[in-house]
Amino acid sequence: MRYTLLAAALALGATATATAADQPATWSGKPAVLATPWTTKVDPKNALPEYPRPQLARPSAAQPRWMSLNGLWEFAGADKAAAPTFGKALSEKVLVPYPIESVLSGVQKHSDYMVYRRMVDIPADYTANGQHVRLNFGAVADDATVYVNGKQVAKHQGSYTSFGADITAALKPQGQQEIVVAVHAPVDGENIMVGKQRLKPEGIFYTPASGIWQSVWLEPVPAASLAQLEFTPAASLDAFTVNAKVDGAAKGGTLHVVAYADGKQVGEANGPVGKPLRLAVQQPHLWSPTDPFLYTFKATLDQGGKKDEVESYAGLRTIAIKKVGKFNRIVLNGKPTFLLATLDQGYWPDGIHTAPTDDALKFDIQKTKDFGFNTIRKHIKVEPARWYYWADRIGLMVWQDMPAMPNGHNDKISEADKARFRKDVTAIVQQLKGTTSIIGWIPFNEGWGQWSIPAAGELSTLIKKVDPSRIVNARSGYNCCDTKGDVHAGDIIDVHDYQGPGLPSPDATRASMDGEHGGLTLGVAGHVWPNTAINPYGDVKDAAALNAGYVANTAVLRDKGPAVGMSGSVYTQITDVEGEHNGLYTYDRQVEKVDEAKVKAINEATIKAFETP
Repeated sequence: MRYTLLAAALALGATATATAADQPATWSGKPAVLATPWTTKVDPKNALPEYPRPQLARPSAAQPRWMSLNGLWEFAGADKAAAPTFGKALSEKVLVPYPIESVLSGVQKHSDYMVYRRMVDIPADYTANGQHVRLNFGAVADDATVYVNGKQVAKHQGSYTSFGADITAALKPQGQQEIVVAVHAPVDGENIMVGKQRLKPEGIFYTPASGIWQSVWLEPVPAASLAQLEFTPAASLDAFTVNAKVDGAAKGGTLHVVAYADGKQVGEANGPVGKPLRLAVQQPHLWSPTDPFLYTFKATLDQGGKKDEVESYAGLRTIAIKKVGKFNRIVLNGKPTFLLATLDQGYWPDGIHTAPTDDALKFDIQKTKDFGFNTIRKHIKVEPARWYYWADRIGLMVWQDMPAMPNGHNDKISEADKARFRKDVTAIVQQLKGTTSIIGWIPFNEGWGQWSIPAAGELSTLIKKVDPSRIVNARSGYNCCDTKGDVHAGDIIDVHDYQGPGLPSPDATRASMDGEHGGLTLGVAGHVWPNTAINPYGDVKDAAALNAGYVANTAVLRDKGPAVGMSGSVYTQITDVEGEHNGLYTYDRQVEKVDEAKVKAINEATIKAFETP
């Protein structure tokens, strides 16, 4: 998003902060300057206890087959790199998995370098009968090196992708096991994926989120175990193509997958590991925002009699560009559908990148649905797996942005930086391409971190190669920040128009949308991030004006969009975020600033206006 220099100057006006009485203490005793309804519900005994990976779950009613390592870890931060020490306690405590800059972490300050340490008792049956133990990380920002009992077991770069390691060989025969994680978090000090994080946050850039910021857990698995399952709907919408990735050697192994609809078996497939399976389903039931039906699956990897059994899920749906009348339109399950979205940045005043609880993680998605939207643009951030699980279940389509490199110095991006970005994009797409709700990828936003005009086409081609089943919006907001104009790449023409909305028409190969518009601003005293202006841009005087403005803005889409053949829009935004107060909710999720019924009515009318007879 962007603001004019005049608007930025006006933003230096009045500020509003919560009073001391409004600052409840967190588990560590530190006050939350802006608390959500879930802030005080977080403590070391219940830090995000849910199983972190719903599409590859190893539950067991008789005995849990996983161990959460969320909770208190020892911690030490530093400004310079140093080799970690082993067998020695660290001086501070941190609550994992909340980023260290957050109040919920208990640290509440940034360090470029940090070390985490935890002593763990691993049940004896985790290694019985030849089982192996895997240590899993949802995400760590940015560069993580993991040691178990002084032995390096994993090294990972990338703030937004999961990783893990088989730690069996590093375990001691008995007693507590020492896990140490050394992290480098340069934030915007290097040309890496950083999104909106800044070491000096202001305006449309926010507090960084460093270190371990997604769940950590252990699982006992066979020597060969399932690492990922992907269910890609067939174009015929009567089957899935199943691809499996395996950890450990699986030569000669077989994969057996059973599909269930409402608990009833409706399909089955068997085949060798490493080759796609076709899983046909009886009486296909399609997924859509109006009917987010999900199939469940039980998959068994059999390697010489050693079995790994997991549960998964997916929806049956397709997304494509198709000529409808005289316009190229986005079609969901073959039907033209207007993708009415909000911008969703996934920031929290108490957890920054990490929602305080699973209920909080679900909240923004559910409210988006309650407001009558059918799509979310996940803005230059990748979420934990459970966020996509809720989007799949609640029924919202998702535009998935790639987190941008720092903007403002595209001419300083090296060949190594470009290679790293391509690698990270590939890893994100590979990790998320089994997600039903994701219908499209956006590699660049307004040219941020885009090193050349052709780069948008290059990344679009790369993404299409990794995942040909989805739409690619090569550059959201091409009109915003480059005088050279359009990039004829990808599947979408996307303009940004504040307050707009813009009304772009499709061309001979692409559909069209307004990727950002609106931004109507209303600060609510007592619910504003400290030391930020209430009126940064496009301000309205009160809630009535905000309601009227939203309805009028969206009515333009309803009344004029169908005639020009548009396929989508993105309103800024679902919640306030730090210095931006243009949300439908305040940043703390305490105040709904608009009339839900009025917003829902105009949204539903707008989606309906784009339906074809």
